[in-house]
Amino acid sequence: MNLNELLNALDSGEIIAGGSPGHAAMHEASQASLRIAGELNTGYHPPARVRALLAELTGSPIDETVTLFPPFTADFGRNIRLGKRVFINSGCRFQDQGGISIGDDCLIGHNVVIATLQHDVAPSRRSDLIPSPVIIGRNVWLGANVTLLPGVSIGDDSVIGAGSVVTADVPAGVIALGSPARVVRAVDEYVQG
Repeated sequence: MNLNELLNALDSGEIIAGGSPGHAAMHEASQASLRIAGELNTGYHPPARVRALLAELTGSPIDETVTLFPPFTADFGRNIRLGKRVFINSGCRFQDQGGISIGDDCLIGHNVVIATLQHDVAPSRRSDLIPSPVIIGRNVWLGANVTLLPGVSIGDDSVIGAGSVVTADVPAGVIALGSPARVVRAVDEYVQG
């Protein structure tokens, strides 16, 4: 199975059975991701070089308005889509086989983890991989140490509080926090003071 066939299978939600040609192709692609991440995370690189390495990792152009502070890791790299003016702070880990889409103007805090793969619960199929995309809308802020679980969507303009674990979709324009994350109020209701 080649990379394009694997991406098509992942994007269609096809289960990748442990030991299958798809599983082997995923591991091969992950080695390339580890190599690029290794270079990205070794020493200082100016912003343009960081974007160039991120483009190599994702296999897609990265807008000049995107900012990434290493270290950063991605298990696969090829299934990440970034909008414009996205800021990704240091220590983030993306497990992107199932697909990660981040909209324009998003802020991704320190040590955010985005997971897009689940394993089968049955012990005999535990090595099977079940891809589920994570979609982050426009102008979302994920606080430090947030974890997004497979298959969740975050609506435009929402804020996820630091340390939260998002297990279900979060609507647009709200503040959600906790583990599991729960909506606590609308963004427009919050006034600092």
